[in-house]
Formats: sequence, C-alpha cells, structure tokens
Amino acid sequence: MKIGVVGKGGTGKTTTSALLARAYAHRGAHVVAVDTDSNPNLGMSLGVDEATAAQAPLVPRELVIGSGDDDTPQRLLADYGIATPAGVTLLHAVRVEEAGGGCMCGSHASVRSLLGSTVDEHVGVTIVDMEAGLEHLSRSGGTLAYVDVLLIVTEPTHKAALTAARTVDLARELGILRIALVANKADPNDTGLLDDTTAELGTPLAGMIPADPEVMTADRTGGPLPVTTVAGRAIDDVVAFIESAEEERTALLAEKARVDAKLAALGDA
Repeated sequence: MKIGVVGKGGTGKTTTSALLARAYAHRGAHVVAVDTDSNPNLGMSLGVDEATAAQAPLVPRELVIGSGDDDTPQRLLADYGIATPAGVTLLHAVRVEEAGGGCMCGSHASVRSLLGSTVDEHVGVTIVDMEAGLEHLSRSGGTLAYVDVLLIVTEPTHKAALTAARTVDLARELGILRIALVANKADPNDTGLLDDTTAELGTPLAGMIPADPEVMTADRTGGPLPVTTVAGRAIDDVVAFIESAEEERTALLAEKARVDAKLAALGDA
C-alpha cells in the first residue's frame, strides 16, 4: 500500500503523515515514511531528535530503481533509512542545503522511481509526506503517479477547499484512482462545509481530525507526537477508510481475473 499525503501549506500534512505511520506501525505493519518536504520535519514527529534528523542521508537524486544496477528497495532502506522510536523507517528525499542549488526535480524523480518499483515486496505501507503546493502533481511523470491512495489534507475553510479542488483535478489527470479528503483541525460544526466540498468534488471524506492541544504542544516544542491523543484516535477512521478501499480494489481485481479467465476459456473452446 502506497499512500501520498498532500495539501495546502499549514493544513497539517506532516502531522497527518506521522499519525498514519504510527497507526500502521502499531498494527504491526512494516512502515516506511518518505519526507519530500524541502524543509523536512517528519522525523521529529516520529521521535527522531533534531540533530539526527538534520544529518540524515538523502535518497540519491540520481536513483532510478529497476535500471539494472545494484540499487533495490531493500538496499535503499538499509543504506538510507532511519529507524525511528515510532517503529517507522524514515527516508529523507529532499532537503535544501544551500542557496541557488537548483531545482529539486531529480529528488522527486527518485521518489517516483521508488514508488514505481517493487517496494511493496519489502514494505507493508509506504507513506509519502509531500511538500506544500501542486508541483508534485504537475511535474513530468508526476511524483505521486504510482500511489494507491492520495489523501488531500484540508482545513474547513473556503481557501483550503479551493486548493483541494485543484489537487483533485490534477490527481485525476495523472490517473490516480483513489482520492480522498482528510479534514484536519475540524469539528462537528464544519460538517456542512465538508459535505458540500466532498459532494462538489465527487471525493469522499476519509476522516475528520479535531484540533488537538497535545499535537499543538508537540509542534511548538519540536517533540514527537504523543502516543495517545484525540487526533491519534481520529486517524483510525482514515486507516479504516484506506483498508476498506484496498479490500474493494482486491475484490475488483479478483473479479476481473475471474472474468478474464472465463473469456480466455471460451476463446480456447
């Protein structure tokens, strides 16, 4: 399962990615979290200290898995993955270290290559915490073209809804089939706006994450997300949505295989 987490700046993509990663790790999955923000902070949310996170090795820009060299997902994780206290393996794909250093296109191409490889053979769940904006969907090939589920983190505001609408359009053009919204810092009073947004976009709401004082405290101090929080419990709804979507996909693929086999048998006859 490969999950992309995107959204407008400040909506809570990194927090959502960290909560998801922890939730899957708690369920016993082998989880890899990929931080593609040019100012990476996902590691701290997963319990990595600031100094270690700052010195983490970057996934090579020139990486193209499956090109016939010795680079494999397994070796990549061994060479560049960081074990976190949350039980999640962290990869840093992008980091701006000097002014005028050029675009990050090569780094994003590496992430796309990773997602398009046989990473599923070595990892149960891969979660990609994307940088803010839409560029990762507009780049040639699309960084997230190979994700199974795209989660658009949005706040219950009109501006965030506009960004979500633009993201949905680009994601569909890229061929991503399963797209859902995650409402962050929301409460029951926002249900009307969220219902209108999901209806207009034709995109389901995977879950609502309420504003959580403990998460805000962790963000202020730069510390890890607490083990048990209101937000952490709410993320279970998002996990349930993703798992339900995967079960539906598996059933559809099985039915397709059954029909294809039947048609092939009729053709042979």
